Amino acid sequence: MERLGRKHMPWRLSVVLSCIMLFGIGFVGDNLWRSSSPMSSLHPFFELPTAIQNAVGFGKKSKTKNKLDHMAPPKYLNATFADLEAPHLEWEEMPSAPALRLDGAAVQIKNLLYVFAGYGTIDYVHSHVDIFNFTDNKWCDRFDMPKEMANSHLGMAADGRYVYAVTGQHGPQCRVPTARCFVLDTETKKWHDLPSLPAPRYAPATQLWRGRLHVMGGSKENRYTPGLDHWSLAVKDGKPLEQEWQTEISIPRGGPHRSCVVAKDQLFIIGGQEGDFMAKPGSPIFKCSRRREVVYGDVYMLDDGKEWKELPPMPKPNSHIEFSWVVVNDSIIVIGGTTQKYPMTKKMILVGEVFQFHLNTLKWSVIGRMPFRMKTTLAGFWNGWLYFTSGQRDRGPHDPSPGKVVGSVWRTKLRL
Repeated sequence: MERLGRKHMPWRLSVVLSCIMLFGIGFVGDNLWRSSSPMSSLHPFFELPTAIQNAVGFGKKSKTKNKLDHMAPPKYLNATFADLEAPHLEWEEMPSAPALRLDGAAVQIKNLLYVFAGYGTIDYVHSHVDIFNFTDNKWCDRFDMPKEMANSHLGMAADGRYVYAVTGQHGPQCRVPTARCFVLDTETKKWHDLPSLPAPRYAPATQLWRGRLHVMGGSKENRYTPGLDHWSLAVKDGKPLEQEWQTEISIPRGGPHRSCVVAKDQLFIIGGQEGDFMAKPGSPIFKCSRRREVVYGDVYMLDDGKEWKELPPMPKPNSHIEFSWVVVNDSIIVIGGTTQKYPMTKKMILVGEVFQFHLNTLKWSVIGRMPFRMKTTLAGFWNGWLYFTSGQRDRGPHDPSPGKVVGSVWRTKLRL
């Protein structure tokens, strides 16, 4: 009986093969019908029952990891994740920054771009300022920041001479925030103290508007919970006119990493996210640990300082754009950023478009594409040229997930 059993096919396998043959015949007939049917484009693909797939090994995960499984083909991405259609822009590369930067800060004063702080690596942060001269297209100066000043996730604004730097994260990884605030006199390169915020924040929306320094939203002390607080401080010529911050109307939606712009005497906040990386509980180095993030493209305008008005959202959800904007004529230009994580791979998706918000019509358009996708860009505009520097770029044309931190500088002639 044992020998007989070896010569004949086991009955279970015989049944499985018979079923496969029957389904194969059905599959051919089905395809012939579909090829002649006007409804063929709506007809679902033929699929073997799960039991038979399992029996012959269909649907089992391969032990060899397929790299293509982790790359989302652009043609299968919806508008949230895919690159949007955009006109071609000619980009020219300028001398790279002296230091690589992620989550740095920047302000433009006349023909100079002041670039502050930022991560060099996840374990190393900068505590100095580099200056780029748009006239000569060269990096021309460097000086130190106060040791007590935040090294990333800063709020920052300038009035043409004085730079106001508020709150932010002090140290590398996902360390705690500081409520300390400072002001820089760019002519003397001297720093002075400002009153500390009522509570520390990560990456709050910050801007000077009608004689007051406004600080809004950001993430709270745990680095994750969105803040809705809105404080302001009267300032003039680099000096506080009050000893305490005043409470203002709360913002409609909290969170960090959003653009905050004053244009046409109106205050705008653009994009942002809810949630962020947090320090791993018990970690002595405050090691960053991933948490769920919700990126949005919401746009709000503070109407006469009394009420927030919701405006048309960005063409796609966008975050990490605190210093990625410039005002040109009657438009706000926003460059790069990050959008929602791709649901299949859970990877962050970087943004490579250049967006224009028309202040007269309150409408958005896509006016170009960057040389590569990039987040936390530091933008400037001079003599018709749009510049950006520093941040984290993508891994290549077909992989929009975050890659290397760079210090490259690029410019394009902007014709609106």
